[in-house]
Amino acid sequence: MQLSRKRIIATATELIEADGVAAFSMQRLAAELGCGLISLYNYVPSTGALLDDVADEVMSAVAWTAQPGTSLQDQAQALIRGFRQIASAHPRCAMLALARRDFPASLMQLAETALANLRGAGFSAADAARVVRALAAYMLGLLVREGGFAPGLPDSDEVIAPRLRPAEFPQLTELYLQLRTSDVDGDFEFGLDLLASVITAGPTEPGQVTSR
Repeated sequence: MQLSRKRIIATATELIEADGVAAFSMQRLAAELGCGLISLYNYVPSTGALLDDVADEVMSAVAWTAQPGTSLQDQAQALIRGFRQIASAHPRCAMLALARRDFPASLMQLAETALANLRGAGFSAADAARVVRALAAYMLGLLVREGGFAPGLPDSDEVIAPRLRPAEFPQLTELYLQLRTSDVDGDFEFGLDLLASVITAGPTEPGQVTSR
């Protein structure tokens, strides 16, 4: 098959998703493509540049456009759902995109659109920036929880359950099983509704939320 920039990026994406960024190298990519290193460097100048291209390509697939007349709440929900869909298919590349020193152009465009819509809705510059940071933090949290990037932890039943004393921790004792219940989709939608409702309310000062 003929070598092309598109094929190089697609194959690099597959390798990163299979074994992680740490195991990725141009030598391995060349072997996978059945070409020499010199041929690769005719299309990409460096490993770093290729990783930037992979991150940008993956994030460009986030399906989100802010339609005129759409509420800020609906926009926020659509953006995060679009990110979740891509992160579910490419968790390691999504983490790569968020970890790059220079954000991919596709992520920058998402942020630009979000900031413009928030400013257009009457948010101050500081509040618009806070909202975008909150959205980014929620997306990063999704990756950590759903993408399997959380560090390994001991079984919490073995560690926590023996220490539960109703007199000292009444709420934790009563709700422990519910806290341990895993409902990934339900928790995602619940958290997204909370975040979107606060955005709609419009924070005006840190720690203060008022209705618009």
